[in-house]
Amino acid sequence: MSAAVKPRIAVAMKGYPRLSETFIAQELLGLQQRGLAFEIWSLRHPTDAARHLMHGQIAAPVRYLPEYLHDEPGRVVRGALAAMLRPGLLRLLPIFLRDLARDRTRNRLRRLGQACVMARELPTDIAHLHVHYLHTPASVIRYAALLRGLSWSFSAHAKDIWTTPDWERREKITDAAWGVTCTADGHRELERLADRPDKVALVYHGLDLARFPAPGIRSMRDGSDPAEPVRFVTIGRAVAKKGFDDLLEALSRLPCTLHWRLTHIGGGELLKALQERAKMLDLADRIVWAGPQAQDDVVATLRAADLFVLPSKQASNGDRDGLPNVVMEAASQGLPIVATDFAGIPEFVRPGVEGLLVPSGDPAALAAALADLAGSPERRAALGEAAFARLSASFSAAAGLDRVAAMLHASAGGETA
Repeated sequence: MSAAVKPRIAVAMKGYPRLSETFIAQELLGLQQRGLAFEIWSLRHPTDAARHLMHGQIAAPVRYLPEYLHDEPGRVVRGALAAMLRPGLLRLLPIFLRDLARDRTRNRLRRLGQACVMARELPTDIAHLHVHYLHTPASVIRYAALLRGLSWSFSAHAKDIWTTPDWERREKITDAAWGVTCTADGHRELERLADRPDKVALVYHGLDLARFPAPGIRSMRDGSDPAEPVRFVTIGRAVAKKGFDDLLEALSRLPCTLHWRLTHIGGGELLKALQERAKMLDLADRIVWAGPQAQDDVVATLRAADLFVLPSKQASNGDRDGLPNVVMEAASQGLPIVATDFAGIPEFVRPGVEGLLVPSGDPAALAAALADLAGSPERRAALGEAAFARLSASFSAAAGLDRVAAMLHASAGGETA
């Protein structure tokens, strides 16, 4: 395959690069390897100090829009003036005013300003726009596409599906050329709002196993020896939908005769509150709060662990997970999985096959599952082997990447060679 000399597609997202969005980096790298010529547009500058190895391998140019309009008034004014001269403004204005009437916020005005900047600065050879997330990033891309007279498409994931109003999702789906989403749970929800049955496709992210070492030999720790505690690991931003508060409650219920340690990887707004809660529950000396980590460090932690746990649930604002990539990353290292039977997780983890599933928001059930596997190293090994086999057989990234690349090539009017 050979790539075109100039980019023909703009791929947009809220922030780039982000440690928590390995699935986006994996897709960008996969599209690059498939000969798709693109550039990256981000609504925000990065906030993570570290980067994954994949980010360094992605060669596409990155452009940043003004995160706040007052940060770069010159670009915003130039974008607004250019927008006034575009025929697309007549198509955009009634749509924007209708959106503003239903969402009277500064955020809505900011998205219009960012769209004007993007429409002015997009290279002339860009033939199609694609955006990750159907909420605010898709507003910018939708408005910019109207101004420039371009087609656009979307990848919807989790929060954007469950917290965006019906009217906004419905109208964006109607305006888009096509969309994809990464769980059957999310696909059913978007299909309900779509203007035609084939508008949104189910495409799993999967995992590129070439980026991961083969699973190592599992330990026989059973939690009976205080010098060799069973090692739990969990990964995710400290936000309500991850259920880490339930995990702490579950850990506090484990038998005092069971010796364990937990490593949490990730940042997030609730991290300090969780750390304080761990102290109140007298768990602090058993938990390592590792913070955000690059991929190599994540894999090293997974390889040293005995069990992966993720107690996802629905947050009070409706936010919830899709199928978290970290579940598949744990499977890549042959780890058994203890998780909730919620959102997209049961699409990968079958109860008693790749791991154990418990009801969301049930710390007692979570504690029982953790205690069960902590004391059963042979069962952990069998579940971990099955998780790796399922990942290898049914959740490889290649098929999904081939499909998305073909759809983007077609939308841009390009050909692969």
